[in-house]
Amino acid sequence: MDDQDQRHETARPPEGMSEEELAKHPSWRRHTKSYQAKRGYVRDLWIYSGMLMIFMPLPLQVFCLAALSFISLSILDAEG
Repeated sequence: MDDQDQRHETARPPEGMSEEELAKHPSWRRHTKSYQAKRGYVRDLWIYSGMLMIFMPLPLQVFCLAALSFISLSILDAEG
């Protein structure tokens, strides 16, 4: 096993950790079921918003992209 594979394995949480234990660590939080559900919701939000933005004028698109970025980060950073 080379160094890159070993670093990748050490970044993963240990097996058998509960959702609460995973949620306490900043980078392991991404492995929780609730975070992955939020990420799926944000992905769908970007897809549907992108389809709507096709028909908007450019200045409105820029505003919507900024607002959508803020909303996405707020959803993903929310506790619980």
